[in-house]
Amino acid sequence: MSKVTIRYRTISNAKLSVYLDYSPPIYNPYKGKLQRKEYLKLHIFDKPVRKADKLHNKETMGLVEFIRAERQIDIQNRRFGFLSDTVRDSSFIDFFMGYTAKRRKSTSDNHAMSIRYFIAFAGNDIKFGDLCDFLCEDYKSFLLGGPGISRRGKPISRNTAVNYFGKFRSALSEAFAKGFIYMDLYRIVKPIKSKETHRDRLDIEEFQRLASTSTSSDLMKRAALFSGLTGLRFSDVQTLTYSEIKGVKGKYYLQYIQSKTEAAEILPISDQAFELTEKNEKKEGHVFKGLKYSRLKLFFAAWLSKAGIDKNITFHSFRHTYATLQLEHGTDVFTLSKMLGHKSLKSTQIYANIVDRKKKEAAERIVIDLTGL
Repeated sequence: MSKVTIRYRTISNAKLSVYLDYSPPIYNPYKGKLQRKEYLKLHIFDKPVRKADKLHNKETMGLVEFIRAERQIDIQNRRFGFLSDTVRDSSFIDFFMGYTAKRRKSTSDNHAMSIRYFIAFAGNDIKFGDLCDFLCEDYKSFLLGGPGISRRGKPISRNTAVNYFGKFRSALSEAFAKGFIYMDLYRIVKPIKSKETHRDRLDIEEFQRLASTSTSSDLMKRAALFSGLTGLRFSDVQTLTYSEIKGVKGKYYLQYIQSKTEAAEILPISDQAFELTEKNEKKEGHVFKGLKYSRLKLFFAAWLSKAGIDKNITFHSFRHTYATLQLEHGTDVFTLSKMLGHKSLKSTQIYANIVDRKKKEAAERIVIDLTGL
């Protein structure tokens, strides 16, 4: 049986590329030959000096050790599907489409809608290597928000969310059975239950604490804060280009195609939000180039822990944060609906209900003794 060892290769900018070494080599059924090395596309700093670099090394090596242990178990169980870079980099969307197409009973069958909702959430670029429990849980949160992508913009019911998420989980089970993903996400990610609640969101103090907390990834931090200041979904943040940013100081706006509805949108943004995009001197291509969902889970866990925030926050939580903070600061529901790109006020009303509930809870906090009256 092969032994899996972590090794390093020197690359540019005083960094080390991390890879796994299989000794003796194992047979790769996808390439038809023996394979000794598996590059993880991860790096650490050779001689970290800054606190952020040391934190990056610690978090990265934690992830590497987790992958190494899983690879060792996979080898013991004679599962080698993880060795195929071709499979890992291929489109999960294409697979999901093919999987649902085989199960459609008619042109109106909701198998077709299940894939439309996943694309509305994640975009068209999700690969097998991007799939993780964090992304799946965030998609669950998205569906629980009752989004509506039909022409009428009618929000989906909880039962419909249960249905669509169930089909997504079935596709994950099939992908695992065929060796396209190495984690059994179907078993790891639980289905939507009737009593499940919305995910946590941040209050303004917590949002500020995150903004003030240093992190191992400037890219992921800026992307999350940008979502919290604009309300954009992950798919829209990931695909945003510099050519879609317009205007001048005090009058910046985005002119883009919303991934969920494919509608042309014009969204005013604050100067602060604009500042989060000012990291590429060339000002071309994608604003948050290299942003991947599969890397967010560990990053968020470390970021929230360092900021002292004990909440289950995902990327989609920043959109929830934007919506509820806007309402709490006096933005009317109609305006917020336009800012979020909702087709129907019913979708936005969900956030208004959250704010109303918070106000009711606040009103009940002040209690005095009235027995003397």
